[in-house]
Amino acid sequence: MPETRPAIPIRGFVSSAYVRVLYEYLDRQGVDAAALLGEAAPEIVDRGLRRYPRERWSAMLELTARRLNDPLLGLRIGQTITTAHFGMMGYVLAACPQLEAAMSRMIEYGRLLYETSPLHISRQGDELVFEWGLSHGCPGPLVDECWIASLYAIIRNIAAQPVKLTQVGFINPAPPDLQPYTDWFGCPVLFSQATTTVRFEVALLALPLRQSDEMLVRVLELQANALLAELPQTDDFEQAVRRCILQLIREGEPELEQVARELHVTERTLRRRLDDSGTNFRALREHIRHRMAEKYLLDPRLKLNEIAQLLGYSEPSTFTRAFKRWTGLTPHSYQQQILHGS
Repeated sequence: MPETRPAIPIRGFVSSAYVRVLYEYLDRQGVDAAALLGEAAPEIVDRGLRRYPRERWSAMLELTARRLNDPLLGLRIGQTITTAHFGMMGYVLAACPQLEAAMSRMIEYGRLLYETSPLHISRQGDELVFEWGLSHGCPGPLVDECWIASLYAIIRNIAAQPVKLTQVGFINPAPPDLQPYTDWFGCPVLFSQATTTVRFEVALLALPLRQSDEMLVRVLELQANALLAELPQTDDFEQAVRRCILQLIREGEPELEQVARELHVTERTLRRRLDDSGTNFRALREHIRHRMAEKYLLDPRLKLNEIAQLLGYSEPSTFTRAFKRWTGLTPHSYQQQILHGS
């Protein structure tokens, strides 16, 4: 009997800069991506800081694969990746002097683009091995194949000479046809492996890059460090729940079932993941309402019933009781103290 892998919760995130490639791909196929995926494309102005849970990214790829009837979608999308889809990290990589420096920056700035199971690098004889395990869960072949194919696409794009891999390994079961994989990676591709791996000769680290500019690297690193500092330090899944509550709150009181459905997880998973973060759904919802209420009360043009509606309360009296529970004050008393400096 085949070995059964333990169910490990899928953790981590994908940057909006990386997600944007899916919208562009659908556009080229003549498909309305916003309608299919249920949300507008990421805004370029967010500088790649918006983060999509890997569970959500997996669901987006699954929806697209079914719509296009294309089980090779992950591999195909990965091949279209450019440095722009890697955001700030992509520009840093392209400006490095040689491949070794680019690999080093890829590790240093990885959180700007993609957070998955930790990357382990080892040298085995004349080969360098990049290896990802299962500590952050297994999101499926579409996600894994897109990620590894995109890494290879970036390396090919920035290197001044051809880069030949010696072997690629995937955790997921083998597809019916291996030819598209060997055609793209140009090496043996194995499946049903214990870890996801990419192998290449150590000598390739010395390869020069096409657009090497050490002065530009230093400037871009300053920007990349600033972006890293802006990333939230709390759990990525918790951040996704917070964003979802914020999006739904104007339509009424967001319920746990509704948020779980939006995030494409079960209610049980949602509860467990929040428990692991040391919080729960009700506490998050109350905290968000509390902070939003204080913000709205700073605007004297908003009436009490309007604020209650913005916060998803059906009655102003319900909002008043909640606010008094949070602060010990009525909304009117709080507003007077803030606006008049008491």
